[in-house]
Amino acid sequence: MVGSALVRRLDGAGAALLTAPRAALDLTRQTAVEDWVAAQRPDIAFIAAARVGGIVANDSAPGGFLYENLAIATHALDACRRAGVGKVVFLGSTCVYPKHAPQPIPEDALLTGPLEPTNQWYAIAKIAGVMMCDAYRREYGCDFISAHPSNLYGPGDNYDLKASHVMAALIRKAHEAKIAGAPTMEVWGSGAPLREFTHVDDAADALVHLAEHYAAEGAVNIGGGEEISIRDLAELICAVVGFTGGLRFDAAKPDGTPRKIADTATLRGLGWRPRIRLRDGIAQAYRWYLENDARGV
Repeated sequence: MVGSALVRRLDGAGAALLTAPRAALDLTRQTAVEDWVAAQRPDIAFIAAARVGGIVANDSAPGGFLYENLAIATHALDACRRAGVGKVVFLGSTCVYPKHAPQPIPEDALLTGPLEPTNQWYAIAKIAGVMMCDAYRREYGCDFISAHPSNLYGPGDNYDLKASHVMAALIRKAHEAKIAGAPTMEVWGSGAPLREFTHVDDAADALVHLAEHYAAEGAVNIGGGEEISIRDLAELICAVVGFTGGLRFDAAKPDGTPRKIADTATLRGLGWRPRIRLRDGIAQAYRWYLENDARGV
């Protein structure tokens, strides 16, 4: 999802693109990554690849999430160092912050408290990548930077209910409930947690902006600027999708972090603002789902 958005954004800017599709390059294999980067020698690299998923995916495969994301980060970053890549932008995540971090979350909250248990394996790998960017800047003078996008959604999202994040899961559930004429739609947890969502095209634009205007240690938060409860998000998605039934909350399922909104003062200070409003972004994501991944249409 993020990689495709970056390709759209960079292609629109006239950049000569060098992409590494999953089928052509296994980023968990160090020698393969080093050989590819050495052969291609990009001027700038955006490291957006990761194994991602929601609560179920993280909880069921902690080893896979830790190993694969750690391998991707370390292999890609070191290969870029060895090849002398001029600029690297590494994608972290707001999942790296402590479960009870101050809100909105400032960048300096990193490593100040325990992580959210439901995604700690993914978070630890991403933290390692962020610290590696800073360490390589100090030791080798590499212009490596990192960024923490908040919950991303949009074209190319994963709608598999066993692996998806909350936005995609609710869009699929609302659509299938509408098609089935169901009286209610299930929502995990209490509906009380507060979240911030960033459209993936906004995130891609922010990453390019950072590549052009930021060169320092410390990751920069990327956020959409709108905070919403899971309950209100579900209701908004139902309105966009056209499902008129009720919501049924499964309190036996975990809520995750109670509140998560990023402090984006650093990014805003660099002159960037999000463009896509949440309702408009959800409508676009739903259209993409209907055209590419919908069941029962």
